[in-house]
Amino acid sequence: MISMDLELFLLVASFVLSILMTIFIIRLGKKKQIITVFLVLHGLIILWEAALILQLIASQLGYTDLIKFDYVVYIAACLTPVAIYFLGDIFVNTKIRFQKKHLILLVIPVLSLIMLWTNQYHHLFYKEYDTIRTGVVYGSYFTIHTVYSYFLIGVGLLRMIYHSIKSSGFFSKQSILIFIGILIPVIVNVLFTLKVLDLSVYATPISFSLGLFFFAIGIIKFKFLNVNSIALQNVVDRISDAFIVINEDFEIIDYNETFTRVFNTDNLDIRNLLLFDLDKLNGFGEFVNKNWRLRSSIQKVLEQGTIISFEKEFKSIQKFYTVELTVITNKVNNIKLGVLILLKDITEHKKDIEQIKNNQEVLMESDRLASLGQLIGGIAHNLKTPIMSISGNLQGLQDLVTEYDLSIGDPEVNNNDHKEIAKDMQELIDKTKIHLSYMSDIITVVKGQAVQTTEPQIFSPLDVINRIDILMKHNLKKALVELNINIEEQCKTAYLKGDINGLVQVIDNIIQNAIYSYNGNPNEVIDLNIYIENSMIVFKILDYGCGIPEKVQNKLFKEMITTRGKNGTGLGLYMSYSMIKGNFKGDMYFESKENEGTTFYIKIPINY
Repeated sequence: MISMDLELFLLVASFVLSILMTIFIIRLGKKKQIITVFLVLHGLIILWEAALILQLIASQLGYTDLIKFDYVVYIAACLTPVAIYFLGDIFVNTKIRFQKKHLILLVIPVLSLIMLWTNQYHHLFYKEYDTIRTGVVYGSYFTIHTVYSYFLIGVGLLRMIYHSIKSSGFFSKQSILIFIGILIPVIVNVLFTLKVLDLSVYATPISFSLGLFFFAIGIIKFKFLNVNSIALQNVVDRISDAFIVINEDFEIIDYNETFTRVFNTDNLDIRNLLLFDLDKLNGFGEFVNKNWRLRSSIQKVLEQGTIISFEKEFKSIQKFYTVELTVITNKVNNIKLGVLILLKDITEHKKDIEQIKNNQEVLMESDRLASLGQLIGGIAHNLKTPIMSISGNLQGLQDLVTEYDLSIGDPEVNNNDHKEIAKDMQELIDKTKIHLSYMSDIITVVKGQAVQTTEPQIFSPLDVINRIDILMKHNLKKALVELNINIEEQCKTAYLKGDINGLVQVIDNIIQNAIYSYNGNPNEVIDLNIYIENSMIVFKILDYGCGIPEKVQNKLFKEMITTRGKNGTGLGLYMSYSMIKGNFKGDMYFESKENEGTTFYIKIPINY
């Protein structure tokens, strides 16, 4: 049996320790639920120990009605299990919403206090009272009070130790402290209840005080009360990219080694610091710089619960990152716990995209030059006729010049003969002008297709038709395919704005595909209909060939794919769609059935 003086010393020491820990926690200035509950728990222990100290002093002074001190002691003794239960609940969930259903937890404690305060009338709580465990005879109700109290304590403490042990790394040291803090009051109370040791009623609050002391070490050493529960820990365990976690007050809760390595914060523990107070820190300062969108994005994520993702270049470390902000919510009670800031390194990805872009530009240029080569071949064939005609006209003019020269001084040649020669010469000159004009048009069209321009042009559908006629005449004639062009009258006076060369190339590509769809069969027809629909000029190109396979249709405008085998690059329709969408703000789509044909629609807004 411990002497009364030693009991008083231990009780006072425990009392002082509880007060010091309470003051320390209050000075932390953290406004969190778990802090609040922890302070409530300390307050109950302080009340418990203060009442027992007064009881112990009163017993030494000869006061005999010591049960009246228990009236105050049991306020703390009945509410402490409830506080421990809430401590475990908040540790697991970070935050909880206190609801009316939680009042049920207070039914037994309130009933226990009533039973104690009225014990002299029924003796259901104590049959015989003594401050020494061996001298106490409990009433029948005391069993209910004890079972309920141990149940709440057990649930709260077991949840804490289970979820803490379930964590790893940083949290494992904390688990040891929690385990020791739980073990002390559990062992003391088991020994007290089973009468293994002759302990007094003062042993219970002392053991709880010691347990809370180990929890306090966790606060000081491992920031136990600043950990946002296993909900965050599980997220952390599955993340391989750099990340940082902040709470609703922009305090840094946790971060991983990748984050430390990226921003060179090896020698600095930034937990519990405000995120935007670190804007001067090298590397990390660029991440939290107040001049960019991080602050507003975090606030939006917290308010709306959405996921925000954007790219940022960190020039000081020569890296590109995708910054993804995700609100962390407790699924049980839907309370927002904070924001996970995930940084995915996309530097290599950026380089790959740039390389792909460069390669694509090379492919596009190669495809354009290949098309241009085919075009020039056709144009060269088309130029033969006007060149031969011009050559014939020049020979005719030469003959007329010779004839006119010989007629000078000939008395048989009269004025009418001179006029006839002049008339024939003029006819040959007019024919030559027509052929030269045709050749000039061909050169203009070819030059337009060969030179890429960025300046938008104003043009009419008739301009498009004229260029298509010039550029596709040879290919159509060679394939023995006829192009029927039908244009509504009102389209002739409508105008479009954009890159006419690009539009002509798109339509030429579709016509070329239509020719290919006939598989070399002669005497086939391609229809080109031009009309107005909903303030849009529609170019409708129809063929009646083999159609587009279904497996290709869904990919036609989404990736580089071809149905021409080795004769195609797959860039044509892929880039055509991009051209119509990007350059003209228009639309392009198609309808196709295998072995029945394909219809392409190009819609471009009218330029009013």
